[in-house]
Amino acid sequence: MEAFIHVDQFNFIKRQVLDIVNAHVTSNDKGVVHTFISLAVERVDALFPEMIAEQKQLLTPIPLIDDKEKAEKFFADIKPYVIPFHVTEQGIKKLFPKVKKLKVPELEKLDLQEICYLSWIDYSMNKKFIITRSNGKLVGVHGTFDPIKQKGICAICNGHEEVGLFLTEKKGQVLGTYTKKGNYICRDSDVCNQNITAIEHLHDFVSRLKA
Repeated sequence: MEAFIHVDQFNFIKRQVLDIVNAHVTSNDKGVVHTFISLAVERVDALFPEMIAEQKQLLTPIPLIDDKEKAEKFFADIKPYVIPFHVTEQGIKKLFPKVKKLKVPELEKLDLQEICYLSWIDYSMNKKFIITRSNGKLVGVHGTFDPIKQKGICAICNGHEEVGLFLTEKKGQVLGTYTKKGNYICRDSDVCNQNITAIEHLHDFVSRLKA
């Protein structure tokens, strides 16, 4: 069976399963636990409206998971069916043709089944780079990134995390003028990627910066 689960869907499934585990731990009311299970199964099934029998079989253990050990085993069992983030060093360089001496991350050291977007900071230029995939194509943006000393809501994952202000700069219509666009996003892109349970916020964020 081919991989069919996107990274954000994998994160969503994990969150639903952990909610079930938490319900088992915190509630003695079987009705409450059953409600969590039913909602989780319904929400996961809604991710894949055209599931084939083999895919459905892979997800059938969800109602039976009642502790973290079983949850971790389940996550390990379904991870081979997560679609990795496809990117190459050459593909990255094509996205930023005007950036001289672009430092590309060591892709072989990354778990590409755990990222919805690739991001890194080049401290020599004080630039943060973000790459995602939209409509089957890689899209890249880069800008400045200034961390703040308090937590905030990330525009990409919608989580309450340590954030910073990401700003891009674009030449204005009048000579010598520039337009800046940006928002607050997670300082740690690994944490951000783990928080993403719906890809729409990421796509909206990048499309606004590219507009």
